[in-house]
Amino acid sequence: MKRQFFGTDGVRGPYGGPVINEAFAARLGYAVVQWLRGPGERRGRVVAPLSPAVERRVAGGVGRVFIGRDTRGSGPALEAAIARGLRAAGGEPVSLGVVPTPAVARAVRAAGVRLGVVITASHNPASDNGIKFFGPDGVKLTDADEALIEGFMADAPREYPAVALPVEHAVEDYVSAAARLLPARSLRGWRIVIDTANGATCATTPAAFRALGAEIVGLGDAPDGTNINAGVGSEHPQQLAARVVAAGARLGLAHDGDGDRCVLCDELGAVLDGDEILTILATRALARGELAKGTLVVTRQSNLGVDAAIAAAGGRVLRTDIGDRYVIERMLAEGATLGGESSGHIICSDVSPTGDGLVAALKAVEVMLATGRPLSELRGGLKKFPQQTAALKVREKRPLEALAHLPAAIRAIEGELGARGRVLVRYSGTESKLRLLVEGPDVASVEAGIARLKVAVAADGLLA
Repeated sequence: MKRQFFGTDGVRGPYGGPVINEAFAARLGYAVVQWLRGPGERRGRVVAPLSPAVERRVAGGVGRVFIGRDTRGSGPALEAAIARGLRAAGGEPVSLGVVPTPAVARAVRAAGVRLGVVITASHNPASDNGIKFFGPDGVKLTDADEALIEGFMADAPREYPAVALPVEHAVEDYVSAAARLLPARSLRGWRIVIDTANGATCATTPAAFRALGAEIVGLGDAPDGTNINAGVGSEHPQQLAARVVAAGARLGLAHDGDGDRCVLCDELGAVLDGDEILTILATRALARGELAKGTLVVTRQSNLGVDAAIAAAGGRVLRTDIGDRYVIERMLAEGATLGGESSGHIICSDVSPTGDGLVAALKAVEVMLATGRPLSELRGGLKKFPQQTAALKVREKRPLEALAHLPAAIRAIEGELGARGRVLVRYSGTESKLRLLVEGPDVASVEAGIARLKVAVAADGLLA
């Protein structure tokens, strides 16, 4: 069933626009509770039959619903609005305040509540915001779940009474649980640069590393409601790299605005993306016979070098559509416990039910401690195929197959690369952008391929 509002990671868009506003948030809160209620309790209309697994999960009462948010100025208003909708439909909304997305997932699972809500636009600028949900196991909802929720929105009321929102604290539990992943005080003498993107991790990731004895050099740690992701964070690691070298740090790490991503920087100032982090974690686990099913799950976006590195270490790589929840779904289906995206979403499901940037960083540090090797050496396990990407702003997301020039350009480049490379063209699920990727045997062919794709996109009149 096609979804109208949900994308690859919840509902997202400019605050005050046609979707991300208080009226929409209240209706969405009302609709999600209608979905949560068992079929005998629903007052709305059922737009499609629920699967037996979903029926078992949503049967019974609704109870508490946890709400967390990042540091955007629009967060409190959207939190209050969705709480009104939740309460009007019979839920009991509880605010967790400003917390990372994975802290909400952890709290949902630990407390046994039925639903978690996160108000965030992740790596997007402060002018955007969004809403995403976690089910009772702390895992993101499926496409089918989201389509059903949208079906209940048409019957949602237009007016909602104000609610007094109780507050619970999730930061301390999240930080202490993370710090327990490494031996006590094991990072004494370590200097680490941490870029928290002026976002939700400002009070969590530095605290966890300080609890382990590390000296922290902070970056992007002064949120004001308007500066989240502004030139800092995982999307902009240049300042991080420079600060690591200047401070003589052992490593650096950067999150996105809501803390479910992580990129690292070695002691020489070189940035490691999600593919490199995943390869470090997977090859170490394979060497110790600890990688569940010998399997790493990644998306179509990941570099082909990951497959080669994992195969050489005795494992296998499975690929999914782009989006960390598709990775998680495949991990659950395969019994795998490690997966992620090149963007820095890393899922260690034996620790966290969703992508967790803090957990990913700690797991990488664990390998450093165990091997005595710096990141600059550990990253050498992945030999990347030459790759180039581009993200082009578009006026509208017209079907790619209906365009006059781009499909032909894709076919031509794929024919020339053959088995030595690949082309990936897709619309972003969270922004008005067309994302291009060309991977090949050498830099020249990759650069030429990206240039040809850009010319075709322009000829099709897509550019904003």
